[in-house]
Amino acid sequence: MKAEILSIGTELLLGTITDTNASWLAQRLADLGIDLFYVSQVGDNLGRLAESLRRAISRSDIVITTGGVGPTEDDLTREAISAVLGEQMAVQPEVEAQLRAFFERRGVRMPERNVKQATLIPSARALSNPIGTAPGWWTQPTQGEFAGKIVVTMPGVPHEMKRMWTEEVEPALGKLSGGGLIYSINAKVVGVGESTVEESLGDLIHSDNPTLATYAKQDGVHVRVTAKASTREQAERLTKEMVERVQAIFGSAIYGYNDDTLEQALVTLLISRKLTLATMESVTGGLVAHNLTNVPGASDCFLSGLVSYSPAMKVKAGVPQAVIDEYGVVSEQCALAMATVARAYTGAEIGISTTGVAGPSELEGQPVGTVWLGIDYQGERRAVKLYYRSTRPEIKRLAAMAAVNLARLALLKGLGRCY
Repeated sequence: MKAEILSIGTELLLGTITDTNASWLAQRLADLGIDLFYVSQVGDNLGRLAESLRRAISRSDIVITTGGVGPTEDDLTREAISAVLGEQMAVQPEVEAQLRAFFERRGVRMPERNVKQATLIPSARALSNPIGTAPGWWTQPTQGEFAGKIVVTMPGVPHEMKRMWTEEVEPALGKLSGGGLIYSINAKVVGVGESTVEESLGDLIHSDNPTLATYAKQDGVHVRVTAKASTREQAERLTKEMVERVQAIFGSAIYGYNDDTLEQALVTLLISRKLTLATMESVTGGLVAHNLTNVPGASDCFLSGLVSYSPAMKVKAGVPQAVIDEYGVVSEQCALAMATVARAYTGAEIGISTTGVAGPSELEGQPVGTVWLGIDYQGERRAVKLYYRSTRPEIKRLAAMAAVNLARLALLKGLGRCY
C-alpha cells in the first residue's frame, strides 16, 4: 500500500510551529510495511485544502491528515473531505453526547461551535479522542471515484494525535497490511559520536537483513535495526538477534530503546537499588531536576534539587567560602563541593552537581561552554570536565544530559569508570 501524509494548518506554512507529526508518522508507517511516497503541507484554505486532498487520494491508497479538526471557522479538514467525496456532513448524536460529557467533566459549558466536531459523512466513522475535543475520522468510501481509498483524519496536537494513532489507527492498518512485514528497534547510544558509532559497528553496518543505520539525535545516537520478513514474528526475531549484537559492542553506552529516555534509565536504576539522589545546579539552572521529575516514579528516588547561580548563594547553601576564593565557581573543587552539599542537605546516597559557563561571555577566565560535573556517591567523589562549543540553551541541555549519564554510569560501573 502507498501512503501519503498531509499536514494542515497555516501556522505550518508561516513557520510558527514545526511539523513533528509527519516525521513521527513516517516511522510508524515504515514499521507497518506501508510505503510513504509523499508528505506535504497546506494552509487553512478550503479550496487549496480540497485540491491537495483530491490529488493525495487520487495517487495514494492511504491519506493521513493531521490538523484542521478543531471547532473554529478556519478548521476545514472535515469540510474539505466532504467536498472531495461529495458527501454531506451531519451531526452524530452519540458523538455530540460524548463531546458534551467531556466538557461537563471539566465543569464548563460546551460552546455550541464545538458541535461541528461531532459531524460525520456516511463513509466515515469516528475515531475516539478521550484526551481532547476533536474526534478523528476513518473514511473509506465503498463506491464512486475513490472507492476503497482510506483517509485517516487526526488532530494536529501531537499528544492527541499519537494516542489516536496508537490506539485507533495503527491496529486497523496493521490488519490491512498483513500484520506488518517490517519491524524496527532503535538502540540509543550516549557519550559516543555518530561517526564512532558507525565505525564501531564494523561489518554489521553492511547487513542486508536486518539493516542498520545511525542517526544523530538530541538524546544521543540512534542505531536503527530494521528487519523484513513474511511475518511480523520473523521480523521481530531477526531484529532482536541483531540488537543483541549491537548491545555486545556498546554495552553500557546504550541506555535504552525506542521511546526510553536517559532520565528514565537513571530513575529505574535508582529504584531497583533502593538509592536516592539530589542535585545542586548552577550552569544548568535546574534542568537536571526538571528532566528527572518528568519521569513517572521519580518521587521514589529523587529527593531535592537546589539551583544556585551566584557564588554567595553557593556559600549560603554550604559550599565553603575558601573553595570559592581559591578555585572559583568554574572548577573541579566547586563541582565536588556542590555535589557533597546536595547529598548532605537531603541525606541522599548520591549528589550530582553542574557548574560552568553557558555564556554569553567567559567567566573566571574560562571560555563559554566549559562545564564541570560533580558526583558524591556515599562519600566517594569525582568530577568531570566537559567542553561544548554551542549556544547557551544547547550548552545547558547537553550539560544536563551529561550529568544524568554521569550518575547512571556511576551506578553501573563505579566512579572510577563512570566517564
